[in-house]
Amino acid sequence: MSLHFSESRFCRAKRGMVLIIVGLLVIFSLNFFQKEVKGFFYLISSPIQRILWRAGDGVSDFFKTISEIKNLKKENEELRFRNQELISQIAQLIELEKENKLLREALEIGLEKEFKLSLAEVISKDISQDSILINKGSKDGITNNLPVIGQQKTLIGKISEVYENFSRVILIFNKESSFDAKISDSENDISGVIKGKGNLQLFLDLVPRGKEIKEGDFVITSSLGGIFPRGLLVGQIGKVLRNDIEPFQQAKIRPAFDIKKLETVFIISDF
Repeated sequence: MSLHFSESRFCRAKRGMVLIIVGLLVIFSLNFFQKEVKGFFYLISSPIQRILWRAGDGVSDFFKTISEIKNLKKENEELRFRNQELISQIAQLIELEKENKLLREALEIGLEKEFKLSLAEVISKDISQDSILINKGSKDGITNNLPVIGQQKTLIGKISEVYENFSRVILIFNKESSFDAKISDSENDISGVIKGKGNLQLFLDLVPRGKEIKEGDFVITSSLGGIFPRGLLVGQIGKVLRNDIEPFQQAKIRPAFDIKKLETVFIISDF
């Protein structure tokens, strides 16, 4: 009986050892296979992870590129604006230099000693109406009927309409234009009346038939009418029109300025 009991205990102990060994083997095998499973998962997922990683990098680069493009566009706009600003400043400097040159020329021939002048720019020409538009108006002290001349003391016309920022000038060719004039190099003081005929046509009229006038004579303003200061150059005698019946003779006048080249003028505000 005692022997039988001892054998039973031994068998139980043996079975326990077997169970422990089997358990250890299971645990070991699980750890081994877990690593294998993980390795297998990493093996098949690594290409996908690589694609996703690169795609993420690409998306990041894409948004970075968009940001850089926006910055470049902003910089280009700023440079374009700055460039336009510099061009505008250069244009202003060129205009200022031109004005200074014209003023120096006016000083050289003594215009500013004779008259109080204001320089203006021609902004529009209406040849059909024998008029021009200048960039000076009431805010610059311009009023109606002020004489308008060129830098060589040539008569252009007079102010006919005044607005705040600009004024209309009727040229001496205009049909509304009429003023007293005389032959500048005449010893006999030959006088007449300058009349505009429209379409850039100008005539010296009411010259007594007995007075000798010839082509090429210079015609200047006289002080009789009081509209313009005397001594302004009107032009030169062209074709002389005589008639034995009429008591007066006429002459076509070649004006002293070319309207096509007219860019700036002087307004005489006092004389």
